[in-house]
Amino acid sequence: MRSNMLELMDIFVHVVEFRSFTRAADALQLHRPAVSKSVQQLEDKLGVKLLHRTTRSLSVTVEGEEIYQRAKTLLSDASDIMASYSSNQRPRGQLRIDVPLALAHSILIPQLSEFQALYPEIEIVLTASDRLTHLITEGVDCVIRLGELADSNFISRRMGSLQMVTCAAPSYLDKYGTPLTPDDLKDHKAIYFFNEHSRDIQEWKFVMNGEIVSRHPGSSIRVNNSDVLLSCGVAGLGMLHALYTALKPCLETGQLKEVLSGYATVTKPVSILYPDRRYLPPKVRVFIEWFTEIFRKNHQG
Repeated sequence: MRSNMLELMDIFVHVVEFRSFTRAADALQLHRPAVSKSVQQLEDKLGVKLLHRTTRSLSVTVEGEEIYQRAKTLLSDASDIMASYSSNQRPRGQLRIDVPLALAHSILIPQLSEFQALYPEIEIVLTASDRLTHLITEGVDCVIRLGELADSNFISRRMGSLQMVTCAAPSYLDKYGTPLTPDDLKDHKAIYFFNEHSRDIQEWKFVMNGEIVSRHPGSSIRVNNSDVLLSCGVAGLGMLHALYTALKPCLETGQLKEVLSGYATVTKPVSILYPDRRYLPPKVRVFIEWFTEIFRKNHQG
């Protein structure tokens, strides 16, 4: 009977990770000779030597290490496929998500231990940046985005919006004065955030006399990273117009001071995107549901 390649790879992966045929056999509840024979069959099928065996030691060949890494990925993907059609299997495997820096710091990371407690078999692979990430080419399962979305081939779910705040360091306000209306911003310097993809700077939008207006203080410095934006603001290099949730710690400690609090700002939409496919792996589905609920309960603008 022809052996199943996935089964052979699974046995080989266990042998590599346990560094022992005997311990791998115990974990798989197989006889040791069956494990040894399976690895030999895999070597024969692939035409390469995977392991160096002696009576006292076991080591992985260069080709064996490469096949081990690829087999782990293949087995994980196969597990995800099976889980997508199984209603009784717990979500598991690597979950690759990409989040803007400001949201990673202020929303996701403080709550992430809760998700880990709920789904201990999911390993989070978190990338946090302020650049646009492509889900397919970069192998990401889902992406959280700020702002209005351009046309996309991906499914998006609007989770809500976040409040914006205008502020500056006390040292800046002592030097340049405090604006009393959005129109006063023309006499001030701003630290602008720009998107690497479009190079457009973020607009500062307020509600004045029932209408939405945009104001553009003179540019002091432009940055493409929200951590750098905050550092520049605290250093007194200019005024900031950014997410309240990201600036809240500095506002509470007095490193930044809110201005124009009497004028409503236009909130920033928050969405989550994932590939347009009919069957989402459980690990992606439960994360989307969890994060949407966390956002709704704690961070709705």
